[in-house]
Amino acid sequence: MNRPRLFLVTPPVFDPATLADQLKQAFSGGDIACVLIYMPDASTKDIQAAAEALVPVIQGGGAAALVYGDTQAAGRSGADGVHIDTSLEDVKLAVESFQPDRVVGTGGTKTKHDAMEWAESGVDYLFFGKLDLEEKDTAHAKTMTGASWWAELFETPCVALAGNTIETLKEVAATGADFVALKDAVWTSADIAKTVTDANQILEAHPFPEVE
Repeated sequence: MNRPRLFLVTPPVFDPATLADQLKQAFSGGDIACVLIYMPDASTKDIQAAAEALVPVIQGGGAAALVYGDTQAAGRSGADGVHIDTSLEDVKLAVESFQPDRVVGTGGTKTKHDAMEWAESGVDYLFFGKLDLEEKDTAHAKTMTGASWWAELFETPCVALAGNTIETLKEVAATGADFVALKDAVWTSADIAKTVTDANQILEAHPFPEVE
């Protein structure tokens, strides 16, 4: 698919049964590439329990199920991969343990040098945007500039975090990012399926340039 794809991030706190139902609604709305199970303050036990409930739903929808910050829970739950952003050493350990069979993503780097160094570890994607910040209607300016810079110069795919409205997808897709991440725009929607359908229509209007 020669255009940006959706990358969904779960709320930091949720009821697994409720979210499983919301995910089914989301998948009925159209294409989703990945779902990141994001529970930054939860224990390994709770993350694993949630992942065991959600991973089959995510994989059944044709997306990759990724677990944030916990390689143990990711491995035991049958997830497709893990997102690690604690340190370069942790990222390298995850790459060594999970690849080539599973995905390892990272993000949260503060400088361009760090972004390049972390990507050199062999990760599958680099995430631009702060997962722990309160969302606004539009994407953060640093997310936009970082994703634009990365997409133009580097082969490693990048993910850019949008704001909490569907309208924000236009500006984020214009950066050239391979994936556009959404959080609250999906989960707080009155019609999750329609939100995903609308998001895909916007992304389809931003195809990548043809490579000669």
